[in-house]
Amino acid sequence: MSGLFGVVSKGDCAETLFYGTDYHSHLGTEFGGMAVFGEGFTRQIHSINQNQFKSKFLDDYRRMKGNKGIGVISSYDEQPIYLNSKYGPFCLVTYGLIENAEELVQEMLAKGVSFSEVTKGNVNVTELIAKMIVQGDTLIDGIQKMWAKIEGSCSLMLLNKEGVLAARDRLGYTPVIIGKRMDAWAAATETAAFPNLDFQTVKYLEPGEIVQLNEEGMVQRKAGGKTNQICAFLWIYSGFPASDYEGINTEIVRERCGRCLAKHDKDIEVDVVSGVPDSGSAHALGYAMESKKPFRRPLVKYSPGYGRSYTPTSQKTRDLIARMKLVPIKEIINGSRIVLCEDSIVRGTQLKNFTVNKLWDNGAKEVHVRPASPPLMFPCRYCLSTRSISELAARKAIKAIEGSDIDDISEYIDPKTDKYKAMIEWIRRDLGVTTLRYQLLDDMVKAIGLPKERLCLYCWNGESAK
Repeated sequence: MSGLFGVVSKGDCAETLFYGTDYHSHLGTEFGGMAVFGEGFTRQIHSINQNQFKSKFLDDYRRMKGNKGIGVISSYDEQPIYLNSKYGPFCLVTYGLIENAEELVQEMLAKGVSFSEVTKGNVNVTELIAKMIVQGDTLIDGIQKMWAKIEGSCSLMLLNKEGVLAARDRLGYTPVIIGKRMDAWAAATETAAFPNLDFQTVKYLEPGEIVQLNEEGMVQRKAGGKTNQICAFLWIYSGFPASDYEGINTEIVRERCGRCLAKHDKDIEVDVVSGVPDSGSAHALGYAMESKKPFRRPLVKYSPGYGRSYTPTSQKTRDLIARMKLVPIKEIINGSRIVLCEDSIVRGTQLKNFTVNKLWDNGAKEVHVRPASPPLMFPCRYCLSTRSISELAARKAIKAIEGSDIDDISEYIDPKTDKYKAMIEWIRRDLGVTTLRYQLLDDMVKAIGLPKERLCLYCWNGESAK
């Protein structure tokens, strides 16, 4: 995952850029970067693997001068990229996943295109995107031709002397939202960046739409398309609670998810409703409101220095964060029958080893796990998260039941089948919990409030947009 922020103001923009970018810190763990255009370009990139964005960039932004800029929180690549091209110099930040990146790199190398930036031994994908864009007849044409060639998704912001180009990927998988205040225009992937900086949301870009922000306002450079499949996981897990996507608030969706879970739980008695912090908390609040059972916090998150355990690519890093960030409160746990709401079960290792065990070790009487989304069946095709089928808890269960990997898993996706029930029971035993009940896909879609065809549900049902 990554987060993007861009701004053009009538005065200096560096402070706004600094705080606006920081409001995307929950979306990435590897690199942060900012670029400002004034008399020329000023660019800075830092690793934020062991540090918060604010601490790394506090001195930098005070030295940056200019009225337009872009920033990024990146889960993988070092960004922004600077490129001097036939269209003049520009800086670029991107958000998405290019599945055929290696193929595109080899194709461009064969044409004589060189690459200078390397991230973790591979060509920097943002540099690849930049060099694909400049193959077009114009920047706008280049962005469209890039979209036509990539497999995956790519939203981006491009900074040059004319302003900031903001482009939402052609499937609409990742969001880009425009905000306005008296002296500035901004683009962001999280509307949570707007309120405290006095921006009002004025537009949610359509899939494939490109706009330019300058000192005078916003100009559409390309209209959006009809296909829209925004990632449903934004509302369930990855988005910030205060953020809206397509005009729908994340916190409210999570509360509705929790209510749906509680409506199916008439057969258990519990003392405490809790959530795995932070994203599971709102799901638990909705469950508590519907069930009329008390919401309490048997596990609290120690926030300083610990980010999300889902986003790092290393299992060792994920495990360390999961172990260290949650602190149990024995006085609440001991002797309690607990419903534990979670946004999802991806790999299952953290929930099993570092969450559920903390409840049992501190005297829980029962532990009932309620994920707010269905079993994850497919690695994400559009964002850097799970990268292999073998990682997923549900696929581990299917392999154990079948004795080997199988191609047709349709019966395991359908919650009415015996095979689905066997899969859930296998995961329940593996987690070591009293009961396990997943959210139904239709209930999750209903909680979000958009038609199913406008959501990307690929990681649950394997169906992707054309």
